[in-house]
Amino acid sequence: MTGPPRGSFWPPAASGGWAAFALAGASGLAGVVVLHFWVPAEGAGSSWCLLNRVFGQPCPGCGMTRAFAHLAKWEWHAALRSHPLAPVLAAEVGLLWMAWGATLAGLLRLRRPARLELALLGHLAVLVALWLGRLATGTLPP
Repeated sequence: MTGPPRGSFWPPAASGGWAAFALAGASGLAGVVVLHFWVPAEGAGSSWCLLNRVFGQPCPGCGMTRAFAHLAKWEWHAALRSHPLAPVLAAEVGLLWMAWGATLAGLLRLRRPARLELALLGHLAVLVALWLGRLATGTLPP
């Protein structure tokens, strides 16, 4: 079985098929392993964020890498404290990867969402709203 016809399903089978799926899975697993052993440093001096380093103000994504490192260690409370949207984003990425595999195997027929741009803008709006709320309450990471 070769999977669904190319170009008619989403995620697109034409973007590398099983090789791309396996590479994405291996990369994700390698990232989880690295983050599991990485101990995030605390404090503003340890930030990788260019906006934080230049302007001294955390951006909407600040704390996400630390949150993923905590998630890789199953430290849910610390992950939520670093960035509350990290578990949601991790779950979305995992579900999209599984849907991609199911689509390649012919088990699932997904069409590209008609309003993908709106979904992405919705994610951005939630991220910015959370950032503004954390900025107003002083709960942004250093």
